[in-house]
Amino acid sequence: MLCGIFFAVAISLRWVQAVNPLVDVSYTRYQGTSLPNGISQWLGIRYAAPPIGSLRFAAPQDPPSDSFIQLANEHGLLCLGTGASPTDNTTSEDCLFLDVYAPTNATSKSKLPVYFFIQGGGFNANGNANYNGSGLIKASGMNIVVVNFNYRVGPYGFLASREVLAGGSVNNGLKDQRKALEWLQKYISRFGGDPHHVTIGGDSAGAASVTLHLTAYGGRDDGLFHATAAESQSFGAILNVEESQYQYDNLVIRTGCVDEEDTLACLRSLSATFLQENNYNTPSPGAQVAPLFMYGPVIDNDFVQNYTYGAFEQGRFVHLPAIFGDDTNEGTIFTPKNTSTIGQSDTFLQSQFPALTFEQLRTINSLYPVAEQYPDSGKYWRQVSNAYGEQRYICPGIFISNVYAHGGVSRNWNYRWNAIDQAYAAAGYGVTHTVEVGAIWGPENTNGYAPASYSTTNAAIVPVVQAYWTSFIRSFDPNTYRLPGTPEWGAWTPDGYQRLMFQTNATAMETVLEDQKERCAYLTSIGVAIKQ
Repeated sequence: MLCGIFFAVAISLRWVQAVNPLVDVSYTRYQGTSLPNGISQWLGIRYAAPPIGSLRFAAPQDPPSDSFIQLANEHGLLCLGTGASPTDNTTSEDCLFLDVYAPTNATSKSKLPVYFFIQGGGFNANGNANYNGSGLIKASGMNIVVVNFNYRVGPYGFLASREVLAGGSVNNGLKDQRKALEWLQKYISRFGGDPHHVTIGGDSAGAASVTLHLTAYGGRDDGLFHATAAESQSFGAILNVEESQYQYDNLVIRTGCVDEEDTLACLRSLSATFLQENNYNTPSPGAQVAPLFMYGPVIDNDFVQNYTYGAFEQGRFVHLPAIFGDDTNEGTIFTPKNTSTIGQSDTFLQSQFPALTFEQLRTINSLYPVAEQYPDSGKYWRQVSNAYGEQRYICPGIFISNVYAHGGVSRNWNYRWNAIDQAYAAAGYGVTHTVEVGAIWGPENTNGYAPASYSTTNAAIVPVVQAYWTSFIRSFDPNTYRLPGTPEWGAWTPDGYQRLMFQTNATAMETVLEDQKERCAYLTSIGVAIKQ
């Protein structure tokens, strides 16, 4: 009788036992680390096979099986970035790794909400690598699981041509992201997460990735995620495979592969170091200077079937609860600070969007007159910054929120980040692109990405935004668990143009100003024409 009681108690305890730091993911086992802060972490989990050799320029494959226990106590190496040093010991072509952070007391039955973060970097670098999920987990009251990861960028992730389409795969960086989401569906419950409650987030190119997953395969819902939170969603120019051929051809010529009959096989045979020495941007056809980001997603009539504006206009996206938003001065960190003439301004814009016509540039010039002046900068620096920031980031966010609202997605929120950092402001940069990421994750968790003021004069904004963000992750509503005393974040409505303006000690709802609405109406109207 007593043996039966002890056996029942033992079985009961086994079901409530916290997740063991040693986790079996069927193809291998990973030994994580339980930290003193009540959070466990598993670093450097391989979610796909090494994309090397014949798998260079190929779609991601399943990770290899290994019977040995893997120590998951170090981040995986980052993916090789365009223009980066070929001898950088922090990067590698073998880079498809992810990290998992979870409360130590979570169990395989906890079904905690999951936050899956897609880092930015213009699709040409891993720009927000190895962020620590502990801050978000603490802010959630130990009620979420956080996943971040690397994906291929530059030519390794986005080389496109007739040859690559025939002998490999295009949009592989996006397919890496999809592979990581599929890994999450298979295994995240073993770390305490709920595969049926996943919020995907991201900043800049990561936020562009969010929109591309929403519209992937014509808006097909594969059940991989259930809400989205995009910071500075980026609508860059998207080429098709034929239009991208020049990138492949230039790389073949630079690497000496032009004499080979099978140029793709030649590119695959090159060492990563040599390929990296030749991995840099060149001007787009019709442009005068190289763009900020040359390699990126292409229309392949499969994963990406339309320009981003076109896909959302046609309603071909997964209708889910969503946050979209931007920073007040999105363009300042990208535009040349010595821009001194309208000609230099137009040259910059046309290099990013080569399809811009003279008429469109004239209209943009009229919408964006000479703006504020700052020391050590050209007369047109803030003018071109204002134009580029709204064209690539701010207006797309407003556009998507409008599409959601008119399409009946009522759980749809928008924001403007306006936490003033005095050092940034004095230099003329203002509230810069994706600067809120340092507050959302917590300034100590972003490897120096956050301004120093997030630990001093702007420290008060950190718990405010973390509460809204983790509330959305937990309940698909930023208001459910917001901090007491903070304003209700009103949903975006078809006629309201209402968004939450984040500012230290002054966070409040605001209405988009009429002049910004008018500028965005024009920029949205030419979006498909300039291939956004």
